[in-house]
This record gives sequence, structure tokens and C-alpha cells, in this order.
Amino acid sequence: MAKAAAKKVTKKAPAKAVAAKVSKKVSAPSIDKVMQQVLEKLSSMGIDQKLQDDIKWCLGSFGFDKNPIGLYDTASRALAVFAEAKANKAKGIPAKLITDLKNVLKK
Repeated sequence: MAKAAAKKVTKKAPAKAVAAKVSKKVSAPSIDKVMQQVLEKLSSMGIDQKLQDDIKWCLGSFGFDKNPIGLYDTASRALAVFAEAKANKAKGIPAKLITDLKNVLKK
């Protein structure tokens, strides 16, 4: 009698293990979320009330018409204000916030 060929059994990885191997794509934060953080930081530091008012107005406008042009303008102004404050050795400006501002302005 001839022996039957043995079947190779391969096990598939569990779905959870496969999902863990898939790298997650990190997305840049949206302009409105970054500008809300900028507004909170400016108000907590008490810097540039005019810029704070402009950011508030632009956030309201963006919520209504979804046109981010004003937010990009105020983001560039806020970056300049933060750079000046950092040059004057002001503490409390997180590096992540400045990085997020730069990333948003690159888009």
C-alpha cells in the first residue's frame, strides 16, 4: 500500500496580529484645531489681543463658510509672534504648537 501524501497545514495569522502590523498614517492636524490651540495659548500668555480677536473672527468665519484663507493669514502672524516671544525667552510656548503651525502653513 502506498502512503498518502501528507498535507501541509499553514496557519494564518490572526486578524488582530495583521492589523497591528499595518502602520498607521499620521495625519497633520487641521488648521482650525491648530488655531484654536494658538488662541488658547495667546490668551493664557496675554499676548497680542488684536491677533486673538482676528483668530476668533476667522474661526467663526471658517465655521460658517469653510474658507480657511483668513486662518492661514493669522497662522503666519501667530508664528511670527511666537518666534518673537521665544527670542525674548518667553516660557510656555510648546515646540509642538510651533511645529504644528509650520506644518499647517506648508500645505
